[in-house]
Amino acid sequence: MKASQQNLNVQKWVAVVSVLLLVVKFVAYYTTHSVAILTDALESIVNVAAGFIGLYSLYVAAKPRDEDHPYGHGKAEFLSAAVEGTLIGSAGAIILYKATKNLITPAELHQIDYGIWLVAGTAIINFIVGYFCLRIGKKNNSMALAASGKHLQTDTWSTVGIIGGLVLLYITGYKWIDSAIAMLFGFYIIFTGYNILRRSIAGIMDEADTKLLTRLVQVLNANRRENWIDLHNLRVIKYGSVLHMDCHLTVPWYLNVHEAHLEIDALAELVRKEFGESLELFVHSDGCLPFSCQICNKSDCQVRKNNFVHRVDWTLENISQNKKHELK
Repeated sequence: MKASQQNLNVQKWVAVVSVLLLVVKFVAYYTTHSVAILTDALESIVNVAAGFIGLYSLYVAAKPRDEDHPYGHGKAEFLSAAVEGTLIGSAGAIILYKATKNLITPAELHQIDYGIWLVAGTAIINFIVGYFCLRIGKKNNSMALAASGKHLQTDTWSTVGIIGGLVLLYITGYKWIDSAIAMLFGFYIIFTGYNILRRSIAGIMDEADTKLLTRLVQVLNANRRENWIDLHNLRVIKYGSVLHMDCHLTVPWYLNVHEAHLEIDALAELVRKEFGESLELFVHSDGCLPFSCQICNKSDCQVRKNNFVHRVDWTLENISQNKKHELK
């Protein structure tokens, strides 16, 4: 699949860049002995580990479906994101420990100005790579790639904050600022790790994506066709960058099989136009029943049993129910 291959290629660059930036940050740490810079370096270790884990997961996710995995291998992305979130949280805990220890027994600092320039360069590179990674991840609906991009952006902003603190330290000479900066961003990194872990578990457990479903319902309401009398039992499941959607579509009972299939094709085309080609759609067609006349505004119906009362607007709540809509 084209999107899966693009995700894999982007993640390869993320892994390579992460290794290079890790080396630069450790050079800055050993030059300055700043625990704040160590904070950045430790997070970069996580970047490297997460980058290669993400690379492997996207390699697995890009594999075609087989007999043992009829829905493909996309769930590997959620496992990757879960590991990455755990690693980020662990790095944050280590940073807090180091910062507390350094606050009690401050280390002698050297060449802070040199360290500032080095980490500033890594921040610029991280921002560019993270922005590109996150944009592609959202476009291709890749949990692993989006997690990598989010992580790189977090690393960028934490580096910017660390640089600001180091400049203040350089001007004032107060050593406790070094530890205070590290502790502040340690908590921030833990929070970021928790958010990534939470989203990955939601994907593994097939938790409903409220944001995606809300957007889908809006698109369906705005482009509703006359023969789409009702839609219910809507479900969307994510498998990495692939979305699996199934629903029940109620159409006039007198349509033949070919005509009903054309309505299903129109629904599929609408959804794919909005959400991309990496979507599998399974639609069960139902024939309307007499009570459906009250919510059907089809103008040329020759077999109407009841008068039209009003159309039922689909909502996130009623469209997911496992029954046809009817007026009470």
